[in-house]
Amino acid sequence: MKKNGVVSRLLLAVMFLFLYAPIFVLIIFSFNDSKSTAVWNGFTLNWYVELFQNRAVMSALRTTLLVSVLATAIATVAGTAAAIGFYSMRRRSRTACLAVNNIPLTNADVITGVSMMLLFVFVGQGLSAFSNWLNGLQWVEDANLWFDFSFSLGFGTLLIAHITFDIPYVILSVLPKLRQLDPNLAEAAQDLGATRFVAFWKVVLPELMPGIVNGMLIAFTMSIDDFVISYFTAGSQVSTLSMVVYSMVRRQISPEIKALSTLMFVAVLILLVIINLRQARQESAAARRRHAAARQP
Repeated sequence: MKKNGVVSRLLLAVMFLFLYAPIFVLIIFSFNDSKSTAVWNGFTLNWYVELFQNRAVMSALRTTLLVSVLATAIATVAGTAAAIGFYSMRRRSRTACLAVNNIPLTNADVITGVSMMLLFVFVGQGLSAFSNWLNGLQWVEDANLWFDFSFSLGFGTLLIAHITFDIPYVILSVLPKLRQLDPNLAEAAQDLGATRFVAFWKVVLPELMPGIVNGMLIAFTMSIDDFVISYFTAGSQVSTLSMVVYSMVRRQISPEIKALSTLMFVAVLILLVIINLRQARQESAAARRRHAAARQP
């Protein structure tokens, strides 16, 4: 048993080394006074200074963060509402809806990206034809009106695509919490005088909050990390950070990207530490309340 324990720990250490060694190498060379990743020429912060002066990278970063935050917020609200709706359905209807919900998860990203691009192009062309037909009507010309419902690939289509593949992750994160929830909890709150909205907001929602937060974090991670779907639905006027990095791979990745990756890694690490500490404190406080309630006569 001791031998198996040592082997397991060794394999675990090798796995973590395989996963995180490239990240630490990237962090180290983000301070290298050279564009080469093979030669160390000394410590410098120039790449971090040049990062904030690179308009293309900063514009892509702003677009990425804006799309990720908006898509996560909308997907969290819509996914939570959809999960509650699925849970309230009958078994056959819920099974069918969950099968549809799992399609974006099982599909390859390239299939989802191409399908959504074709959908947006088809709808855009259809709305353009409808606008031309409407503008050709006599009463529209007499009233000097002009309608244009057409659109092209851009920020809007990119945001819709991210919301579409974020919602299933939120649904699958909230549903287990709904199954763990006491079905009589909301009715008990209403019996004590609470309205349906107050019972949901004050009683049900706090119980679902761990699942909602987990779904929100997964959705944000998937959105900020996506490349394939963004590549097909962003058009030529909008670029995300992953698209800018992909365009640099053909030549040479700029050292500013290493600095940006370091900052993003540190920000995500700090966020995860804060969330885990907060969750640990909540669990500790809940355990103390249960212990105090058990000791009462």
